Amino acid sequence: MRKVRRIVVSEKTTPAKPYHHGDLRAALLEAAELVLAEKGIEGFTLRGCAKRAGVSHAAPAHHFGDAAGLLTALAAQGFERFIETQNRVKAAAQPVDARANLLAAGIGYLTFARENQALFRLMFSSERRDDSDAHLAACAQAAYMQLAADVAAVRGDAKAPPRPNDVDVIAAWAMVHGLSDLMISGRIMLDGLSETERQAALESIIARVMPEARP
Repeated sequence: MRKVRRIVVSEKTTPAKPYHHGDLRAALLEAAELVLAEKGIEGFTLRGCAKRAGVSHAAPAHHFGDAAGLLTALAAQGFERFIETQNRVKAAAQPVDARANLLAAGIGYLTFARENQALFRLMFSSERRDDSDAHLAACAQAAYMQLAADVAAVRGDAKAPPRPNDVDVIAAWAMVHGLSDLMISGRIMLDGLSETERQAALESIIARVMPEARP
């Protein structure tokens, strides 16, 4: 049986930080994420973000146009952090082969979802973001291409161009995304397990649909 190093899924949230308005755009994005987490997508307003950031009501509109513009920029930033989280978890796991690397990416997916629940829902299911935005589309595509590359490495065809409608990629994505959604919705609790047992259960669940190496 192949041994996989256990990977801890953190449940810690990022504490609020004071804003430094030398970079007002970054401050507004940080405020927007906090408002989104506190008020939800339906309670999200530019006025609330401006108040949270300690700036004029006109500042968010000047930088982002409207609430959809700010949420779109936040979603794009979310995908960038999503990739960073997966890479961080991969590095910590020290995977022994391509399949272990893909499993670590799946745990990274879960980690990001649990640590950034409101942002995760904005990125994948909200209708208030603008999916036609070029930057958002590029960031989302980068996340998908990383998954596709990790899957291809398991199959031994890492140098091949991405396959359209790749069923291995779809299966791996559907499994880990569905598991993430069920966990942050409180549908899967894994109560009564120690941390080690819970981690082993998560890895076992994800591994069930991960593609196997092929000759």
